[in-house]
Amino acid sequence: MPGRPHPLATLVAVLLVCGCAGACASPRAPVMGTELLGPEQGEPVADYLTRARHTLPATGEVWALVQFGEPVDAGTAAALTEGVRVSRVVYRVPLPRVQTALVTMPLPGQRPAAELRGAQGRAADERQQAGERAAANGQGRAAGIAAAEAAELRAGCACVLALLVRADRVGLDAVASRPPVRVIHAATTGLPLQALAVSPLLPEQRDVVGPVPDDGPVPIPAASR
Repeated sequence: MPGRPHPLATLVAVLLVCGCAGACASPRAPVMGTELLGPEQGEPVADYLTRARHTLPATGEVWALVQFGEPVDAGTAAALTEGVRVSRVVYRVPLPRVQTALVTMPLPGQRPAAELRGAQGRAADERQQAGERAAANGQGRAAGIAAAEAAELRAGCACVLALLVRADRVGLDAVASRPPVRVIHAATTGLPLQALAVSPLLPEQRDVVGPVPDDGPVPIPAASR
């Protein structure tokens, strides 16, 4: 979000919801931490991609944010990160020219495909609750967007935008070679999970990192028609 201060608090370890559904200038609102994995606001995308690629470690395991050039479904996300430990998932429902939320969920990292599907259901519940709160406050557009997000997530949409993983250079290079992985941004070696903030690059950000359009119509969920 333009002008947003750099995050300095501790990571919330249970459920982290990033962004807003059409009520803010941008859906980007990083998970709280002290080192940001993801681009800075106003950063040229080409510069960020180069910077992120240079963060991969020579040796040892690190936390790293795997960012996709297009959102994928749970099964595809699990296949793309085969061989590395997955600890967090960032969901975002793609709606044409509509700002949607970034929703971050923790994962045990033992059965990625099943865990990603389960987390997607919890993300749907969160967006439904957000929509109900928005409706109660008279925020019609935000309520409609959240309802549409919840419906898409429950339907098993291709909505996985990024994954936080733990791996060494060999594992990260293997993941980076699998389309549609766009870039991997590694944390400083030795930095604990609790110190990290995540705010992935959005697929539609191709020139400079900044607000995405929010002038499109809000879809009506099928169940509401």
